[in-house]
Amino acid sequence: MFKQYREIENGEYFLISADCSQGGLDYNACQFISKTKLDIPLVYHSRGVAAQMTSAIHPVIERIFDRTSLKPIVCFERNNGGGSEMERLDAMNRLSKYELFTMPIIGQSSLENETKKFGWDTNTTTRPILIGDWLVAFNSKALIIYDDETIKEHKTFIINQNGKPEASRGKNDDLVISCAIGWQLFNRCSQGQLGKMEDYHFPEDEHLKRRFY
Repeated sequence: MFKQYREIENGEYFLISADCSQGGLDYNACQFISKTKLDIPLVYHSRGVAAQMTSAIHPVIERIFDRTSLKPIVCFERNNGGGSEMERLDAMNRLSKYELFTMPIIGQSSLENETKKFGWDTNTTTRPILIGDWLVAFNSKALIIYDDETIKEHKTFIINQNGKPEASRGKNDDLVISCAIGWQLFNRCSQGQLGKMEDYHFPEDEHLKRRFY
């Protein structure tokens, strides 16, 4: 479910973006993007409902704060249960170890204001921005992607007969969408607040220093 490609270091600022599933053959996907190092060192990818992903990644998000001393920002796509899971993450954030992305108002005025809704709302206005911005970034190799499955999904992501970018028949696009949401965070979010290091302690176990799951 989790794949980690390098050790996470103190001082890294993370953007955590996810595409949610309602179960069946669909997948939950979550990308852990380091804005500091311009790469994606940790990926979650698993079948199940969105609530299962929340339970799996919540302790990992908290460990990232423990390791980096910076609050990561977290964003689920609001579709397929993501909106309710963002509210759940808000309730679970008792130790204030992360921040939640609030959807801006896009396409209605020259000035973007917040909607007060946690998560990314994909609709007919925001989807072209979401996909278009990311595909430019992907093609220019703005981020280092280590995960083979993520790269494979990008290779089967096409423009259909109706002009809509989506996965080709029989393929998935959850890893693509989670990257695209992460790129919106990259462009819209500044560094999180410093944690109070005297209140937290790095794990001494060597395994935990390398793995967060």
